[in-house]
Amino acid sequence: MIGMTRVVLSLGGSILFPSLETHTLRTYAPVLTRLAGSVDLFIVVGGGGEARRYIQAARSTGADEAFCDEIGIQVTRLNALLLVGALGDAAIPRVALSPGEAVEYGNRGKIVIMGGVTPAQTTDAVAAVLAERVRADLLVNLTSVDGIYSADPKKDPSARRYSRITPKELLDIVGCGGIEAGSNTVVDMVAAKVVQRSRIPLLVIDGRDPGLLEDALFSGRETGTIVTADKKSPLPLKKARTP
Repeated sequence: MIGMTRVVLSLGGSILFPSLETHTLRTYAPVLTRLAGSVDLFIVVGGGGEARRYIQAARSTGADEAFCDEIGIQVTRLNALLLVGALGDAAIPRVALSPGEAVEYGNRGKIVIMGGVTPAQTTDAVAAVLAERVRADLLVNLTSVDGIYSADPKKDPSARRYSRITPKELLDIVGCGGIEAGSNTVVDMVAAKVVQRSRIPLLVIDGRDPGLLEDALFSGRETGTIVTADKKSPLPLKKARTP
């Protein structure tokens, strides 16, 4: 496996599971399988709307936020297990429960899948830490918007999308967002800080169309927002595996 490009995906729960009935597992599985033919692939799956429903139910009982976090983590791991099933032989047949386990599984030549790990930490942050642990060449955040904006584009029509920014600029944009259980932001502060210290390039793209992922990584066409301190872009990636 030495010399292969290593990619970590943060796959939003709202992308993979808009709802259990409208999941995108069947459309994402072949894309991820093809991608794993060209790179070493690690995936962290979010909780999405289903996690927020469970968290809200827990809150309604008077549960504290730490308990709600634990509920959310369990949902992300269940979502991750569903993806394991959809990928079949292309993936390690169990969900990694820590970055250390993911590192171990990464030596087996198959897709490694994780969910949440730590209370008060989003799966974006988990993916950033995992990217650092496995020394990834690229971290990709697949979300429900087409990049990083100067403001929330769903609330501010005048918000400007950035094609390229530095980690410091990302931190300035992210600001001090809330960390309540089930919070939903494009990139959270912890993830942004890990990206800055690790210097691993981050690509934020629209995950609602699975086909955009391969195009963004291999075509060289600018898609979404690239976050890097280096002048040279990490894209496009080489499509063929190193023997």
